[in-house]
Amino acid sequence: MSKRGLRVLVVDDEQDYCNVMKVILTAKGHHTDVASTGAAALSLMEQGGYDLVISDLMMPEMDGRQLLHEIKSLYPGTEVIMMTAYGSIENAVEAMRDGAYSYVTKGGNPEELIREIGKLQDMLSLKLENQLLKEKVSVVDAMLESNNPAFQGTLSIARKAAVSDSNILILGESGTGKEVFARYIHQNSSRSKRQFMDLNCHAIAETVLESELFGHEKGSFTGALNKRIGRIEAADQGTLFLDEIGDIPLSMQAKLLKTIENKKIYRMGGNEEIEVDFRLVTATNKDLELEIEEGRFREDFYYRISTITINIPPLRKRKEDLPLLIDYFFKRSQNEMKKPIRKIDSHVTDFLLTYHYPGNIRELKNIIERLVVLSENGIVDTDSLPVSGREDKRKQAVVLDRGLREIRKEAEREYIQSMLLKNNNNMSRTAEMLGITRRQLFNKIAEYQLDK
Repeated sequence: MSKRGLRVLVVDDEQDYCNVMKVILTAKGHHTDVASTGAAALSLMEQGGYDLVISDLMMPEMDGRQLLHEIKSLYPGTEVIMMTAYGSIENAVEAMRDGAYSYVTKGGNPEELIREIGKLQDMLSLKLENQLLKEKVSVVDAMLESNNPAFQGTLSIARKAAVSDSNILILGESGTGKEVFARYIHQNSSRSKRQFMDLNCHAIAETVLESELFGHEKGSFTGALNKRIGRIEAADQGTLFLDEIGDIPLSMQAKLLKTIENKKIYRMGGNEEIEVDFRLVTATNKDLELEIEEGRFREDFYYRISTITINIPPLRKRKEDLPLLIDYFFKRSQNEMKKPIRKIDSHVTDFLLTYHYPGNIRELKNIIERLVVLSENGIVDTDSLPVSGREDKRKQAVVLDRGLREIRKEAEREYIQSMLLKNNNNMSRTAEMLGITRRQLFNKIAEYQLDK
């Protein structure tokens, strides 16, 4: 894994020294800010997370050790390097006992500091790599924890399906966590120690999709400078997850059907027959039976990929899981952004628990990330809500003055509009999801003067 530039904050009461350090560290690829006092440093840290703080030990008002204590208390994931004069080595050693990562001599060769930052980069890169591996498991665990009977039943089907080697089709609205389910199936299968290869097939040109799936030989087409192993071959002995399977062209469906039946592939431009053994899991938010009727999806391919079908309920039908998911995403966002949250406005909590989430779990995650990013002084308030959330709060003040029928009509209008938008104005799919006929949907659109 290549080293990434760090977010660095330099703290020193000598402004000229801060400016010099900013030039040096920026040239090394680090995003660098400066502060001339400990209080100013803490104020900057409230606005965004830093990987590293480089602080002078001796400063007026708040010295380096006091600043270190504050940082380790408020932002334990941020590392601190102390800069010390020649006569203060003992104090620097004490600072390391208090949690500083290292110390360097101020005024010495800046390469000493650069080396220490390089060591820290190596450590953080390894830490990030391990964290990403663990996070794939922890995200699955957290997002599949449920108090909803229907969702628990879906999980039970997934566990039973996992121990077989049957092809699995996962259905659900966009943002419901279909990839999470696919990883859960892989983790609970006999192939869990092998590779999990995934590919989102949405909006990929056919030639690119073929190369991604089957690989290619050197020189097989313009730009093919080297041999490439495709996802199918890389998934040998493991699991291949193809998301948005409803978007792949008919010709590619035929090639995949042949691969599923024969368990053999040819790389693009190659003559060598390669045997593959993989477990196929696919997912889509499309109505594949409707796609078959309209000639966009092969019926034989559909039956091959859907030996077992798993339907994931939308988030609005498992509201009892919202407290668990909200708590998880707040903790995750705080850790990732290094922005601790001390208080959440009660109106924000009410909105998060009552909103209908047309974008499902993905939308919930994005809203909470927004709330954490825009929080100030550890407080999440209504000003950080999306516009719809702030409007909902204003509407609460006038609800009592309006009739129940009017409120219901407005809610129905907004919901139908959101479903039309979600389904790209596909009338058949929208009507099916709403549980009404196409004619009834047309009547509603006319009644509410909706754009479609």
